[in-house]
Amino acid sequence: MTSEPIFDLAHLGHMELLTPKPDESLKFFVDVMGMTVSGQKGESVYLRGWDDYERYSLKLTAAKTSGMEHMALRARSPQALERRVAALKGSGFDIGWTDGDMGQGPTFRCRDPDGHIVELYYETEWYQAPPELKPALKNQAQRFPARGVNVRRLDHLNCLAVDIKANRLFFENYLGLRTTEQIVLNDGTEAAMWMTMSNKSYDFAYTRDHYGKAGRFHHVTYALDSREEILRAADIFLENGVHIETGPHKHAIQQTFFLYVYDPGGNRVEVANAGARLILAPDWKPIVWTEEERRKGQAWGLKTIESFHTHGTPPV
Repeated sequence: MTSEPIFDLAHLGHMELLTPKPDESLKFFVDVMGMTVSGQKGESVYLRGWDDYERYSLKLTAAKTSGMEHMALRARSPQALERRVAALKGSGFDIGWTDGDMGQGPTFRCRDPDGHIVELYYETEWYQAPPELKPALKNQAQRFPARGVNVRRLDHLNCLAVDIKANRLFFENYLGLRTTEQIVLNDGTEAAMWMTMSNKSYDFAYTRDHYGKAGRFHHVTYALDSREEILRAADIFLENGVHIETGPHKHAIQQTFFLYVYDPGGNRVEVANAGARLILAPDWKPIVWTEEERRKGQAWGLKTIESFHTHGTPPV
């Protein structure tokens, strides 16, 4: 008999990105990515895509090095948040309550088995556009910026980890996420996982760290409306002297149309169009990819660039 599924978490709300070049990184996210500043506090600037419903989806913080300080997952209700906190308390993964960040209510912090910090919260500030950013259509969060790449919303992120299976079990058992796709090597080792909290095909992924270092970060992804906009983004990155690592192309896993670049602080950033893939089946079984299948490269035969396996932040 299978256990009752846990649907206490709604979606990836935001993440905090660290940069040793705060001025250059801010210019990249505002002028090139087309994001909007929605707050500032201390060494941090809060940014949003034009259709993110919450006040911000990216907290950009000046630091000595690059990487992710934390990811934040929104619960479906105050009661759902309390259930996840009760499950985590005494597990060894729990850190404890904080008062929350800008636009965010009481927040429970925990760590995954690799040491990445995960925040859980429910209370949030819905974005209210000032008069000059009011959209023509009331079901849109903000006026289309018509600036740079014009990213629409936060889509997902990818962390690096030493032990993928341990992290998968943590997110499944303590937080109730579902695994939609994974890579399993010939010796049975789990090398990557893609997980969802909703009907999206994935909210985040974890891939094995090339250097066996714990707690590192791979990339954050913002969504665009179409494949054509990904191609246009490549031209915009080129014109602005942004290093394009790989793409535009299509992933075999999750079928995401992708383009990867580096921000001035060294963090990998993706713009993507996930297409129409949704996980509607309540009894979805994870799609398992083998070593041989992954050696074929991406969906249309592009070999995965070596730096995609080796580059992460903070740098080794």
